[in-house]
Amino acid sequence: MADPKKSGIKIVAENRKARHDYHIHETYEAGMVLTGTEVKSLRAGRANLKDSYARVDNGELMLHNMHISPYEQGNRFNHEPLRTRKLLMHRYEINKLIGKTKEKGYTLVPLKLYFTRGKAKLELGLASGKHSYDKRDALAERDAKRDMERALRDRQRE
Repeated sequence: MADPKKSGIKIVAENRKARHDYHIHETYEAGMVLTGTEVKSLRAGRANLKDSYARVDNGELMLHNMHISPYEQGNRFNHEPLRTRKLLMHRYEINKLIGKTKEKGYTLVPLKLYFTRGKAKLELGLASGKHSYDKRDALAERDAKRDMERALRDRQRE
């Protein structure tokens, strides 16, 4: 992805653990239905995607377990931190996701929460779980790549 500062994207929260725990097959961008105090909290960067997931309920895409901290200056109109939030996507995309998630092993995992052109967006990943040996392979591959780059850099210095 391009540099967020130049492209007008402000990243609020990222779910880095998702890329470690899941194979991401496709990504989608979804809008969110939020209250005023939720938007103010998000602009302050107070959100957590750690245990959240998306699911299609009654033909609507819903986001469960995403934590947005209550806004400090909010009064009685403050929101509930873990409420279920509606995601906005085109009908054909939701129908496609319904078909994919009915297949065995696929789930919808939120990857990134960001603002673009003043609107809060969520990047969803169509994912299947990794086994522990897949995770070990990915770690070993990353370490090997780091060692090769280090050796190449040291060799260039000589």
